[in-house]
Amino acid sequence: EHGKPHEILKSLTTFVGGGGPRFWFTVSPELQQLNYAQIIIQVNDKHDTAPLVERFQSALSAEVPGARIDVRQLETAGVGIPVAIRISGEDIHTLRAEADKLKQILREQPISRRVRDDWGADSVNLLLQTDNDRANLAGITNVDVAQSSAAATSGRRMTFLRDGDKQVPVVAKMRMVERAQLSDLDNLYISSAQGRHKVQIGEVASIQQEMRPEKLGRRQQFRTITVQAFPAEGHLPSELLGAAMPKIKQLEAALPLGYHLEIGGEFHEQQKGFKNLAKVMMISVTAIFLALVFQFRHAVKPLIVFAAIPYGMVGAFFVLWLTGTPFGFMAFLGIASLIGVIVSHVIVLFDFIEEAHQRGETLREALLDAGIVRLRPVLITVGATVIALFPLAAHGGPLWEPLCYAQIGGLCVATVITLLLVPVLYAIFVLDLKWVKWDAVQHKQAVPAPEAVIAHAKTA
Repeated sequence: EHGKPHEILKSLTTFVGGGGPRFWFTVSPELQQLNYAQIIIQVNDKHDTAPLVERFQSALSAEVPGARIDVRQLETAGVGIPVAIRISGEDIHTLRAEADKLKQILREQPISRRVRDDWGADSVNLLLQTDNDRANLAGITNVDVAQSSAAATSGRRMTFLRDGDKQVPVVAKMRMVERAQLSDLDNLYISSAQGRHKVQIGEVASIQQEMRPEKLGRRQQFRTITVQAFPAEGHLPSELLGAAMPKIKQLEAALPLGYHLEIGGEFHEQQKGFKNLAKVMMISVTAIFLALVFQFRHAVKPLIVFAAIPYGMVGAFFVLWLTGTPFGFMAFLGIASLIGVIVSHVIVLFDFIEEAHQRGETLREALLDAGIVRLRPVLITVGATVIALFPLAAHGGPLWEPLCYAQIGGLCVATVITLLLVPVLYAIFVLDLKWVKWDAVQHKQAVPAPEAVIAHAKTA
């Protein structure tokens, strides 16, 4: 709409009666089922994917009523439904009741869309209750009743008809007019596997109706119903979940004994991923701190190096906010690598200050010389990195954009921080806090050896 007209569609693949094979590592193939279809759309430009998702979703939801239609992008983390809340227990009716309360909480949020559960609506089921005594007298078994009724209604595969490279199954079943009404089943004949006689189904079995869920889900051996929802366009799943969280906590506290609630979806994956990354980050920071302590032989000086890190991260968050990029895994990865670059730049400046101290320069001279002498190496390093990130940010697609933007913004700000703030922090640690001592190094004059003094006296 906003750019030049261009060809969007690259390919389209359709699967009817079940999902396709595992073509993507986070997409689990759907079971074979007659009421399921899957369409895979591939576009030419990666940036067209996100705008098309909402347009397709709105159009299909309006044009195809009575069907569950989800238009989603392929994911690398395998989140699936963005907002998913699981309730586990044993009793089906209790799970249904609690899930209805949870769905009502999500529907009350203005930014929620497509609230449902994974069990689906209850459907009518016909149960054949066989009278064992009458069936035995008639020479009919439960297997005969099951096979005959299934063959009449669903059909029995007899053979295959080859059509080119395809095999078309040949199925024998009653005509539609013969099984259109429930009363038609009373006239169904049951064939005995032990003989050639037939008996009407009404003589040996009774037909009952009941409402049952289409499917029952289990998680960790417990019956689990999952309430699902999607955020509106322009909103994040965390916004929807955060707005509904107070009432969800109240519902969790009021659950009956033996039932528990668990939040899944994007929230669960984010907590799990960030928790693992936080552990790795703590180990890395500790290792860097110990390495700096070993290098500088001082326990406080590494704190000056780490003091510049939060200021450099401000630039990364500012660029992410400016470009409207959500803070996800790739952005976190970009900031984690940004910390290492900031530390390396600070070490370059810090090492020059330490060398100047060893040469006997005053604190003021050492700080000024460090900022001037190390200006070019820092600018060259930052410039080369930032320039190299621009092509990846422009053509890498939505996957790499958060990492590149975090790196570009953080490095640009970190350059100023390294050259201006680090000398100021060093001076504060030396002059104000007195945590770092700066003693002027007195260069001692060379004292001549006694033999040289005696020789000089003889010469004189």
